Amino acid sequence: MKIIKEGGHRLFETDPETAKYVAQMLEELRRRGLDAVREYSRRFDQWDPPSFELTPAQVDEAISRCSAELISDTAFCQGNVRRFAQAQLGTMHPLEVETRPGVGRGHKHIPVGVVGSYVPGGRYPMFGSAQMSIIPAKVAGVKTVIACTPPVSGTGYYPATINAMKAAGADRIFVLGGVPAMALMAFGMGVVEPADILCGAGNKFVAEAKRQLFGQCGIDLLAGPTEIGIIADDSADPALVACDLLGQAEHDPASGQICICLSETFARAELQEVERQLAVLPTREIAAQSWQSHGKLYVAESREEAIRLSEDYAPEHLELHVADVDYYFDRLKNYGSLFIGEETTVAYGDKSIGTNHILPTSRSARYTGGVWVGKFLKTVTYQRMTPAASREVGAVTARQCDVERMHAHAITARVRVDRYAKA
Repeated sequence: MKIIKEGGHRLFETDPETAKYVAQMLEELRRRGLDAVREYSRRFDQWDPPSFELTPAQVDEAISRCSAELISDTAFCQGNVRRFAQAQLGTMHPLEVETRPGVGRGHKHIPVGVVGSYVPGGRYPMFGSAQMSIIPAKVAGVKTVIACTPPVSGTGYYPATINAMKAAGADRIFVLGGVPAMALMAFGMGVVEPADILCGAGNKFVAEAKRQLFGQCGIDLLAGPTEIGIIADDSADPALVACDLLGQAEHDPASGQICICLSETFARAELQEVERQLAVLPTREIAAQSWQSHGKLYVAESREEAIRLSEDYAPEHLELHVADVDYYFDRLKNYGSLFIGEETTVAYGDKSIGTNHILPTSRSARYTGGVWVGKFLKTVTYQRMTPAASREVGAVTARQCDVERMHAHAITARVRVDRYAKA
């Protein structure tokens, strides 16, 4: 491997000051409820409406401010997400099997009752995030989805976000941001049913709140800054590769990018192309910081080494700009979502193609995938037995319990052995 450009890559780490601050906030929010929610909303967002929840009339008014084209495009994107979630659900079948005579066991999938969906605002009004948590939850059969999005300074809320939340299937919509929003959904505060799962991306305070609220409820995953990996051989177009690298770099100064090339000639051309495009990029102020601090450009000596480098980085998004895509597709394992060939790009997955954009970052793709319809389903097991089977299994169980010195457990088995002695 040869390094053409090295950059840092910040893993998801718990900042002690952030953790302490969020813990104090959550304790106050738990203790004081809506009074604390309102105080924090005034302090951080200058937002103090009569109610944080939008009425049906307010939702309709927000949607009326969206153009017909925006509504149609959002429906196109959400239709793709919904169809893919429905197809995923179709693969999840109940199971029942008789493993020994008279011993039946199985599993079934049960949707959680309440999901809290956080749709971020911040630097960009990412209304496309609404469909990524709300739609899979509703397809899974979740009864109630509570959706929160932070207020927009000076305008109250972004109409496109409200339209996306409503169209995706949100049952209740709140204009509330940050830690107070997570606390409202997690604790309920007498306003909503407490969420069984919190879902959605956010800043470091939102991420820390999710970490601390885990156990009170479930969470989708912990996500750090977004990242992209690209494997490019000499068949790739340097301009297109640079375009895709910078497409992720504009997210945040801490966004990560890694480009693994198969020749130094291509890598040098790639470096020049990134610098050329940065000079005219509308969001270069952010993208340039990100590329300078966190951009990596490597030359691999072989396809095998390119795969090893990518597997170690385990990117949230991984693009293949290579001639032999099947070679990489068959061997790569560590990524959140894979984009095969130059015809597709991360923005398609983020916005419109139907796969989910709530994905693992900071190398967590080594052990988990992203949000999908199964995230909102509990796979639970069950057992049923005939008396004869209970007698047979009970004898073995009792002896096992005795070895462990768990004698009360053993008694529960022997009672059944005796009860069904003539079965």
